[in-house]
Amino acid sequence: MEEKTTILLDKKLIEMLKKAREHPRQTYNELISKMVNIFMKLRDRNQYDEFLHKIQQPKMKEIWDNKHDEIWETV
Repeated sequence: MEEKTTILLDKKLIEMLKKAREHPRQTYNELISKMVNIFMKLRDRNQYDEFLHKIQQPKMKEIWDNKHDEIWETV
């Protein structure tokens, strides 16, 4: 049997949860679980994007900061 607990939520948040339901019989537990899963995937993706950006920076600097490109700025 799953353990359950009670949490206190602001009434405004409860109203937001009601509006966020995909169907009227969806429980808050189902809704919050789905929201947490989506949040975690987005967070993981953002960390991956930051990692890619960080490893690409030196190569982009090499590509953009070179003498050949600087010549075109004065033409």
